Amino acid sequence: MTRTDSDSTEIDSGAGGEATGTTCPYCGVGCGVELRRDGEAVTLRGDRDHPANFGRLCVKGSALAETLGVQGRLTRPRVDGRETDWDSALDAVAERLGAIAEGSGPQAIAGYLSGQLLTEDYYVANKLFKGFLGTPHLDTNSRLCMASAVAAYKRTLGADAVPCNYEDLEEAELVVLVGSNLAWNHPVLYQRLRLAKTRNPLMRVVVIDPRVTDSCEIADLYLGLRPGSDALLFNGLLAWMAHRQRLDEVYLKRHVDGAEETIAAALDEASDIEAVAAACDLDAERLETFYYWFATQLHVVTLYSQGVNQSTSGTDKCQAILNCHLAGGKIGLPGAGPFSITGQPNAMGGREVGGLANQLAAHMDYHTPGAIERLTRFWSTEALVPRLPREPGHKAVELFQAVERGDIQALWIMATNPLVSLPDADRVRRAIERCPLVIVSECMADTDLVELADIVLPASGWSEKDGTVTNSERRISRQRGLLPPPGEARHDWWILCRVAERLGFGEAFAYDHPCEIFDEHARLSGLDNQGRRAFDISGLAGLSRVEYDDLAPIQWPVTASAPRGTARLFESGRFYTESGRARLWPVSARAPRQATDADFPLRLNSGRVRDQWHTMTRTARASRLMNHRSEPFVEVHRDDAEALGLCDQGLARIRSRSGEMRARVRVSAAQRRGEVFVPIHWTPRFSHSPLAGSLFAPDVDPLSGQPETKHGAVAVTPLQHAWEATLVVSRALAQQGPPEGSGLAARVVEGTNYWTRVPLASAERWQLAGEPIEPGGVEKGSVEKAGVERDWLDWAARQLPGELGPVAQDPASGRWRLAGFEQGRLCWWLMVGPVSELPGLGWLCERFDEAARGEAMGQQHRRRVLAACHDGAADQGPIVCSCHQVGRTPIQRAIRAGDDSVEALGARLACGTQCGSCIPELKSLVEEEKSRGRIERAQPQSA
Repeated sequence: MTRTDSDSTEIDSGAGGEATGTTCPYCGVGCGVELRRDGEAVTLRGDRDHPANFGRLCVKGSALAETLGVQGRLTRPRVDGRETDWDSALDAVAERLGAIAEGSGPQAIAGYLSGQLLTEDYYVANKLFKGFLGTPHLDTNSRLCMASAVAAYKRTLGADAVPCNYEDLEEAELVVLVGSNLAWNHPVLYQRLRLAKTRNPLMRVVVIDPRVTDSCEIADLYLGLRPGSDALLFNGLLAWMAHRQRLDEVYLKRHVDGAEETIAAALDEASDIEAVAAACDLDAERLETFYYWFATQLHVVTLYSQGVNQSTSGTDKCQAILNCHLAGGKIGLPGAGPFSITGQPNAMGGREVGGLANQLAAHMDYHTPGAIERLTRFWSTEALVPRLPREPGHKAVELFQAVERGDIQALWIMATNPLVSLPDADRVRRAIERCPLVIVSECMADTDLVELADIVLPASGWSEKDGTVTNSERRISRQRGLLPPPGEARHDWWILCRVAERLGFGEAFAYDHPCEIFDEHARLSGLDNQGRRAFDISGLAGLSRVEYDDLAPIQWPVTASAPRGTARLFESGRFYTESGRARLWPVSARAPRQATDADFPLRLNSGRVRDQWHTMTRTARASRLMNHRSEPFVEVHRDDAEALGLCDQGLARIRSRSGEMRARVRVSAAQRRGEVFVPIHWTPRFSHSPLAGSLFAPDVDPLSGQPETKHGAVAVTPLQHAWEATLVVSRALAQQGPPEGSGLAARVVEGTNYWTRVPLASAERWQLAGEPIEPGGVEKGSVEKAGVERDWLDWAARQLPGELGPVAQDPASGRWRLAGFEQGRLCWWLMVGPVSELPGLGWLCERFDEAARGEAMGQQHRRRVLAACHDGAADQGPIVCSCHQVGRTPIQRAIRAGDDSVEALGARLACGTQCGSCIPELKSLVEEEKSRGRIERAQPQSA
């Protein structure tokens, strides 16, 4: 890629201190970041020399400096609910693990890891659990992300080896996005593709997704298929290619086995394009257009992600994509290949070291000939011999089912929260509650998982950790620590090594620095390899500490014959199977297991949103990331909303056979009729009944073990409530206690059937809705209207501190606005009424910022505090551009004034000029205003 200045996203020039190059801790793109420290201040910008991003950062990455700080961090170990010192905590871990291993055997112990760990952490964990504790039950949350892609790659290509790199997206003639909202989930890569398409007008982009997402902004063709029909669609493509002699017969003959039976199966199932189109709920002509484009272009990249993988037939869906690429010879070439893009920063690094339950280290499996003996020989010391298990362990979902049964008696969870991410979340909670020993290694103190732990170990976090990660294109990058861990927090590898020492395995875990772990990892990758295994970084073995610290991003394999790494795999047509040939596999489309019915008539889909990450423990610390989507929501097609009695911005109850979720309604034309979408991020720390995981059954792909979280069956009904309110409180006031304690938060949520907490810079915002009260149970001072309203003056006096300021009340409608002060400083603000009437809170947040600095509010502001704006100020409306905090209202106003392009809006308002994540939404707003005919053109003056 040729980089220009416009390709980069500079967040801050970093005036003080030398830059530390590290890697972003969010998605699998693996962007390079430069950090600078000047005293207590940390600034950052994208690393212009990093080949994954060339300086560009998305809004989450650009806000990383805002997520640092010790507030809310775990700083001391805890044992049985009490803080203690490290020696006591480590002794407790070793003694209790040892007792369970001796009494019930090593298979009663399990570990659950995360793609947030560094490769060195992962390596030590795998070595300890599988090699020396002797338990096979070590899995990772990457099982929920990319396990189906891994399984398909391995059985087809012979290795978990992504053949492509990011440059292939720029070299391609056709890019197909399947089950990937690239614009929101991998924004930097999306912007790279968008720029490549601008530079090459002949490039075509096809988006295949049940939802109309922001990624469709660059699509030449959109196929809104029926959920779950991906395998049939690609079987139909293979059959279409066979019918029209578009298969690469030479490539198949030289490099591929299994073609004859695979093509025959596709022809048998999907030779009638009209029938395929009907089954996928697509227009046959549009489907054939895609088939023609794919079949007639050689340089095709199919980029797929969780929308394909998270399925009970995810492996077969990935396989169907691989079949088409191999049958057309579209692999091993610039701009060609099946490209699985990972969701987490180090999902691939975890796979390299054996973090999945069915893997051993260095991309070896239990069934790999000689693997167990090879690892035993390599890890043996003078006094210690590993005791590796002989069979794979429990994969994520079945692991927690084994915990529930009591088969697993000790569970060590690191850097993840299965209470939120796993399906059937309520059952997972019950299982963990029953487990005799739960150890949690975590950065943050305020998580529901920490509360269930017997032993809590404070871990270092991003900006403190030192090691490596591997991104979606097999590129290994360094993550370098800039800040010291707070308090007594320690690195995960250090914690594991100290426990191993106490268990008697110290000689095998005598590491003093991550570079020593990396060296062992690199040496193991080349052991008895000779090109048999794709993962080989033996060319990086023997690095000194200085060389390790200076390691530049590099793609594996890295060997003596490829010392600078390998950009693209399979260029020679040789694969990592025993025969050296790729293998096609017949697949048959299967319906999702969770069928809709009269009780649960709607299909459920789930996924990420643009500005949030996982369970929000990091992103919620950056207030500007909370503005684009501030509450859990359910997206519903307008026809379904009307039939169900739902209204936009109203509240809904979503029920499935296994659980319930409560969320704000978003009526959207992007949804197919009969289908709804919910985000995965919100937890009980942020909202009432927000868990998407509660709605999904624990159904998994039989080969990969990856659970189905893209297809559930639910019922959606309005959430009945008597009132709605918005309460904004100062940060100091908000920190008086968690929701389940006795502090302010507990008092605020009392009597509600819905609440969401939204962290702001110097305050917190609470969205509240109240239970209807039965006749005769009216609260003191309340009045009966359409619903039952509280006496908010009385409520504020009882629940909120400080002096009551101005009050505005409309008894006819039940609307209230109140504010409270302490020593002249604003400490809370309350609006009673629907959220649709909520003004933009930017001006109000500035007043809370002033209060945090100890500044009293002047009279000119007191007069306007209930309106939440100064005289003449316009409401920003919902935030669209998180980088520059530009709302929908000024954008619409600028469009109507004639700034009817993304470029013109950027020039006027700066929106879309930093990370580019909001560009699709800006373009949609332009099109929306054009369709309404609201754009005003300056008319030329008559002579």
